[in-house]
Amino acid sequence: MSHAQKTPMTARRAASPLSGSVRVPGDKSISHRAVMLGGLAVGETRITGLLEGEDVLRTAAAMRALGATVTRHEDGAYTVSGRGIGGLAEPADVLDMGNSGTAARLLAGILAGHPLFAVMTGDASLRRRPMKRVIDPLSALGATFWAREGGRLPLAIKGAATPLPADYTVPVASAQVKSAVLLAGLSAPGISRVVEPTPTRDHTELMLRGFGATVEVAETKDGGREILLTGQPELTGRPVAVPADPSSAAFPAVAALIVPGSSVTLEGVGVNPLRAGLYTTLAEMGADIEILDERDEAGETVADLTVSSSPLMGVDVPASRAASMIDEFPILAVAAACASGTTRMRGLAELRVKESDRLAAIATGLAACGARVSIEGDDLLVHGTGEPPKGGATVETHMDHRIAMSFLVLGQVTAEPVRVDDGGFIDTSFPGFGALMRGLGASIEAA
Repeated sequence: MSHAQKTPMTARRAASPLSGSVRVPGDKSISHRAVMLGGLAVGETRITGLLEGEDVLRTAAAMRALGATVTRHEDGAYTVSGRGIGGLAEPADVLDMGNSGTAARLLAGILAGHPLFAVMTGDASLRRRPMKRVIDPLSALGATFWAREGGRLPLAIKGAATPLPADYTVPVASAQVKSAVLLAGLSAPGISRVVEPTPTRDHTELMLRGFGATVEVAETKDGGREILLTGQPELTGRPVAVPADPSSAAFPAVAALIVPGSSVTLEGVGVNPLRAGLYTTLAEMGADIEILDERDEAGETVADLTVSSSPLMGVDVPASRAASMIDEFPILAVAAACASGTTRMRGLAELRVKESDRLAAIATGLAACGARVSIEGDDLLVHGTGEPPKGGATVETHMDHRIAMSFLVLGQVTAEPVRVDDGGFIDTSFPGFGALMRGLGASIEAA
């Protein structure tokens, strides 16, 4: 998507309570991994519920360029015919990963384990994001990288002809780094070992197991996780049902909590415990969230959530929870701005290197809307009064879809409209966001 034109959007106070039952688009993390592992498997993988956002479509295009067949069917399902571990072909052209850090980092892991040459780039936002965190461990497995200063894209990769198994401790809590190393380890003989001091989302481990890899996970004595992957497995194509994305569900969920009298049901949401930090935090704040019909779909726990408006109280969010809700801090900050008392969100260093410096973008946007907010080290403090802030600002989104959606939710309860300078990036993760929210009764329009 070339993005020369900005798409400003405006949110006004909702005229009535939000209500209805909706299914948000498919989980982005699981969608990326389903397409990638389908491309590394033998045989056909059928994916239902795939997120058809810009980010995931970039992953599909990259896997096609590497020789996998990715086909969309009329019913919206996708099939991927894979090439087997080590069987990907050298791409003829540069792989453009758009806005997606997940796609770029995970694909770097896959490419590192194949004896081929490839170049990855991305949009202006992605070209600013740090890739050194995957370059370092993948170099130790035998791959060679050429990057711009600071390890930034564009990135040229020469994969290892005979990859070494990994033995790596992840220095920052990052599911992307962990996954990149595991995906590279697929091509190596023997056992790859990855240790993470703080548990992060485990979609890669669950899905690798589902496709036939041997993955053993044990808790370390200090509360982290040790993951052992047996290399060179034969992955076999399989059906994958992608649950609704809990990060996307967070936006209508918080809107239902803060717009008085609202009750909204979110269908088929992934409630993987390593992704559920936001919902745990909202419950601590006093949110009325009912979990219905919890079930297992393709190794992932899924449930329907009914969220009803509730008076919220400020809480202290421990740093140990950050990894399980790293994408949800912008929308949590909006809930906190409407709560009574101070919410302290601890240990948010990772937010400085997301699609934007999310920590600064959240604080600046909330302050512009009249909320009291402060940053102490890597902690974000939002001082709520029990009333929504007044609004009336135009918030700079810095090409960040989650900042845009968060402030459009805030505008549902502010006295004055809230405008975002650019909502064009929302489609990277949540196609149809505006229409879905309007269907529940929200007031969001282009302009």
